[in-house]
Amino acid sequence: MTSTTLGTALSSEHRERLMRLAREVSVDAGTRLFEEGRRADRFWIIRTGTVTLDLRVPGRRPAVIESLGHNELVGWSWHFPPYVWHLGAEAMSPVRAWEFDADEVKRLCEEDPGFGRAVAVWVGKVTAQRLHAARVRLLDLYAPYGSGSAI
Repeated sequence: MTSTTLGTALSSEHRERLMRLAREVSVDAGTRLFEEGRRADRFWIIRTGTVTLDLRVPGRRPAVIESLGHNELVGWSWHFPPYVWHLGAEAMSPVRAWEFDADEVKRLCEEDPGFGRAVAVWVGKVTAQRLHAARVRLLDLYAPYGSGSAI
């Protein structure tokens, strides 16, 4: 478990505050949760199942960047203007998740600066991790052998 999963990223107090806004959802395998470039107005925390993140590559099929599972955040673009998805996401298996309305969470962040900072740090760490994963995956797929480094 990394510091970006729900169980380790937020204190129990902040986790409880966030979970008061959760709505349980089920998603069938093959369902697209969101598409790159569209409005980001919600996010999910996976309870069971797997979600893949992908990136459009001109002239090719979308490149799968990362697979996400239990307690991981799906979607960070809701937290940063202009609030559009930077990646796409698809359920690779049946998924049970907690879904959150981004506007409700942002309102709670504004009302409680301590909670807001904790959420911002969490989402920032997730964003950095996903950027690194995208870079490594794209180098793996498209760069000439030995042209890039994972660091």
